[in-house]
Amino acid sequence: MSLSVGEGTLFGFLGPNGAGKTTTIRVMLGFLRPTTGTARTFGLDCWRDSKAIKRDVGYLPGDLRLPAWMNGENALSIFGAVRGRDLRRSGRELADKFDLDLRVKVRDMSRGMRQKLGLILALAHSPRLLVLDEPTSALDPLMQQAVHRLLRELAAAGHTVFFSSHSLAEVEQLCERVAIVREGELVADESLAALRQRAGHEVIIRWKDESQTRGLEPPAFLKLTRREGAEWRGTLEGPAHRLVDFLAGKPVEDLSIGRPDLETLFARYYQRSREGGR
Repeated sequence: MSLSVGEGTLFGFLGPNGAGKTTTIRVMLGFLRPTTGTARTFGLDCWRDSKAIKRDVGYLPGDLRLPAWMNGENALSIFGAVRGRDLRRSGRELADKFDLDLRVKVRDMSRGMRQKLGLILALAHSPRLLVLDEPTSALDPLMQQAVHRLLRELAAAGHTVFFSSHSLAEVEQLCERVAIVREGELVADESLAALRQRAGHEVIIRWKDESQTRGLEPPAFLKLTRREGAEWRGTLEGPAHRLVDFLAGKPVEDLSIGRPDLETLFARYYQRSREGGR
């Protein structure tokens, strides 16, 4: 894997279970030493300079675990002592944004409350790089929107957000650039806009009368994925006007042309990489 993430980027890191996402994150954070190759953050070696890098990194793991006796106030004091900074003021401001009572002990918190506390601890020191592994999985939709707003503000201010998630719709809403990984190898690494542009258009054609289209074959630039009854579904390669010209005068009931969503793109790249690996 060769991966570069620019400063001030909202970067989505996608892949199925076991693809290597968490392993990549652990190498970035100096928790694992790569057997070959190198990993660098802020120009520093992720293994040798791990301590220096961690000063400017905030991390929320996918499986957050905190001591049952701890509450939010304790956590901010302990994390602040480790970082050599007083995090209580910024932590309380974040707690107000996330509607979290810092006096509640972890043992009495719901999963969503623990997730909020993890985000607060990752954000309180205003890190240059924020690494988030499934950060909003336990949050309600309104709180997810609040987190998204905050992450956009951080990126606009020059902070980098490395966002690993199984929620493709969430990544689509939030991220500017996306990498898709399978079995430890990248199958895509580009802007979301470029990914969509290269993917072509998704097309749905509904005919007025199926009998009138019997024997009608699609043009070479329209690759059908389903042809059932009076409906055609497929992918358009090239400009949309060619399809409109082809359909002119034919018995079309309805036509839909649009860019595929991230779910479709992910499935397509995953399938291509499987077929290429055989």
